[in-house]
Amino acid sequence: MPNTVINGVDLNWQLTGEAGDPLVLVHGSWGDHHGWDAIVPVLARSFRVLTYDRRGHSQSARPAGQGSVREDVADLGALIEHLDLAPAHILGSSFGGVIVLRLASERADLFRSLLVHEPPLFGLFDESATPGPLLAGLAQVRAALDLLEKGQIEAGARLFMETVAFGPGAWAQFPVELRNTFVFNAPTFLDEERDPESRTIDPLRLAGFSHPALLTQGDHSAPFFPVLMDELAAVLPTARRETIVGADHVPQVSLPEEYAQLVESFIRRPGS
Repeated sequence: MPNTVINGVDLNWQLTGEAGDPLVLVHGSWGDHHGWDAIVPVLARSFRVLTYDRRGHSQSARPAGQGSVREDVADLGALIEHLDLAPAHILGSSFGGVIVLRLASERADLFRSLLVHEPPLFGLFDESATPGPLLAGLAQVRAALDLLEKGQIEAGARLFMETVAFGPGAWAQFPVELRNTFVFNAPTFLDEERDPESRTIDPLRLAGFSHPALLTQGDHSAPFFPVLMDELAAVLPTARRETIVGADHVPQVSLPEEYAQLVESFIRRPGS
């Protein structure tokens, strides 16, 4: 995979596919570009697919000091422009969805369409009026975060994967290489949680986004995600919304064929 210096940081990226519209995939917390491996070959038959490791993740550089979601947004926009891919279809999963939504509110000109799956936008809610399922989700995230802060990195990663991302027993089923990736990238999750802007967007700015948009959720995901998606759908009322039967928080892993088909069919709709 090539490496390119973007905003002073060495980013590792890969472009797969010879023809078609550009499709950019933005991974979430803990993982890296390999999280898309199961769907890239399918999507690359129709699109030029860009995957990359966000700053601080795996093969991309990890700058010293506190990171911010603003840096991730700036990296995404600059990488798309550097590779001359704009306007592109841009898909973000989990925290990658937060990054994509923030870019959409700032640089709609870079988009052909927007697709996001379960971005953890806890900051859209006033905590004093937070619905019960969301409070439970926040408690799960904070429990994992507490372990990481205490230096119990593997225990924190395991707790997060088994309560938020995948479900009970998931850790033991992961290949050792994947567990190692989660542990290695855990410091970037701490950075995200320490950034006060990382779990919110500007609803007024995002409401002006006029390109086609798809909001997805899994029916096997943690119960707080539908609450978050309801709030996001209110910000983007013209967006198409889909619940993926049998999928969880990571449909590109748990249900790759069905998820890739949904992405492709949405993009191929007139106007996308």
